[in-house]
Amino acid sequence: MNCIIVHGSPSRDKRNDADYIAENNKHWMPWLKENLNEKDINVEIPLMPKPWNPDYNEWKQEFEKLEINENSILIGHSAGGAFLVRWLGETEKKIKKLILVAASKETTKRIERIKEFCNFNVNNKIKELVREIIIFVSNDEEETIKSADIYEKELNGKLIRLENKGHFCKSDGVTEFPELLNKILED
Repeated sequence: MNCIIVHGSPSRDKRNDADYIAENNKHWMPWLKENLNEKDINVEIPLMPKPWNPDYNEWKQEFEKLEINENSILIGHSAGGAFLVRWLGETEKKIKKLILVAASKETTKRIERIKEFCNFNVNNKIKELVREIIIFVSNDEEETIKSADIYEKELNGKLIRLENKGHFCKSDGVTEFPELLNKILED
């Protein structure tokens, strides 16, 4: 079993900020990787190209460098969740689990920069190709909550609503994510 985490899309290019941390090393991701590595589960968290201005084809090219098979668990945070649903719909790849965390689908003017990224029809075949689909959402922006409802309906996934986790970011106080760890380890 291997686990691949696809990070989200920050609102702007933050590489020149004094407190810059790469998107693939933020929030709960380092904690999750450490906990899964302790259980001998290989975890990869690729840094996607220009995450502040995501281009689906560029992300796809980077993502497809990784090994993905029927025992893979794919986790997508925010725009990373939208990317995984779109990619699975196009490739019709069989995997073990798909876990979406505050995944994007609905967009508003506020997040216009990812509108094209999220503009796709959900392929209903995904629910036949993936053994288990889990969707985490919390007290987030309205479009994220609507997105979770869309993914629950379209993918027949298990929707888990957690309290006071916001968008599951460090700024929301989320640097550990035991609920996610438990769902990864469940068989």
